[in-house]
Amino acid sequence: MKDNLERAKLMVSSTVFSWLLLCLFAVTTSVSVQPTCTFPAIYNFGDSNSDTGGISAAFEPIRDPYGQGFFHRPTGRDSDGRLTIDFIAERLGLPYLSAYLNSLGSNFRHGANFATGGSTIRRQNETIFQYGISPFSLDMQIAQFDQFKARSALLFTQIKSRYDREKLPRQEEFAKALYTFDIGQNDLSVGFRTMSVDQLKATIPDIVNHLASAVRNIYQQGGRTFWVHNTGPFGCLPVNMFYMGTPAPGYLDKSGCVKAQNEMAMEFNRKLKETVINLRKELTQAAITYVDVYTAKYEMMSNPKKLGFANPLKVCCGYHEKYDHIWCGNKGKVNNTEIYGGSCPNPVMAVSWDGVHYTEAANKHVADRTLNGLLTDPPVPITRACYRQ
Repeated sequence: MKDNLERAKLMVSSTVFSWLLLCLFAVTTSVSVQPTCTFPAIYNFGDSNSDTGGISAAFEPIRDPYGQGFFHRPTGRDSDGRLTIDFIAERLGLPYLSAYLNSLGSNFRHGANFATGGSTIRRQNETIFQYGISPFSLDMQIAQFDQFKARSALLFTQIKSRYDREKLPRQEEFAKALYTFDIGQNDLSVGFRTMSVDQLKATIPDIVNHLASAVRNIYQQGGRTFWVHNTGPFGCLPVNMFYMGTPAPGYLDKSGCVKAQNEMAMEFNRKLKETVINLRKELTQAAITYVDVYTAKYEMMSNPKKLGFANPLKVCCGYHEKYDHIWCGNKGKVNNTEIYGGSCPNPVMAVSWDGVHYTEAANKHVADRTLNGLLTDPPVPITRACYRQ
């Protein structure tokens, strides 16, 4: 009787084990037969974290030593080299994005970049000459995309030169393109400057709803794949410490970042993630990926040595000593001596490029941590982001 019982248990265990193997095989097979997504183009919307030349084309060009590391010249990027959006293009086998506002030398065959430095999600009532806020808020970027899509269709039928037509997108490829969003940091910046903590927190649902409206607009025009970055740890930007003096106890967190500002950034990200989840339910054919760049960026602040970085709060480009501040690429006088705000000797060891923006090395870390799906919801690499989970 006891032997029969043991045999029965073994049979059940064997059956369960076989069933689990079958399920694992089925899952593995379904994933393996799923082809890699082929994105013919990228359309990006954002601020200076992903601007590849927009604000530089619209206003005063960004000067040396910006761009010195990879491009060996200024290219309108707020970094010494590539941005995360550039690493996205590389991963997908596409050329770097031309800025929509750059009229010279642009090629839009494989997408366009509508991001501009200083952009916000919600339109702001101030000029770029006051606080550096771009007039090209997200709603304007979407309006530019609408115009771009319509005019490129018209021009494609009118232009007879094959060379010129090769610089234009194909209308049938808009539905297959990847739509990336990296914006929201400047909405927090304006809020920290003009509102109380409670007032800013109360505006966050409206801010993320404006971003949701942008996604809906593109979806209604046929777009189906969206890659949405959350906002980074604002309180870790070294510029926040330039005029601070001696902080009160508890003002900074264990990594030396402004605690309250990071808490607000995390609240923004929480609401953004909720909005993305709701959009997935609403837009039933869309594949929307929420990308946690906050964690990737904060890793460099909390564990820099392990990742190969030096002091993450030290600015690479510019002169910032005590109360004297000369911004990257500018000249100024300190004790009657002219000082140039040049680059540090080894930017690859730095996290912050100019006090506000990240170095290429830091941007690469963000790309390495997100493009493989480790810090995304759902956890899929960007090469499979076209599949709705």
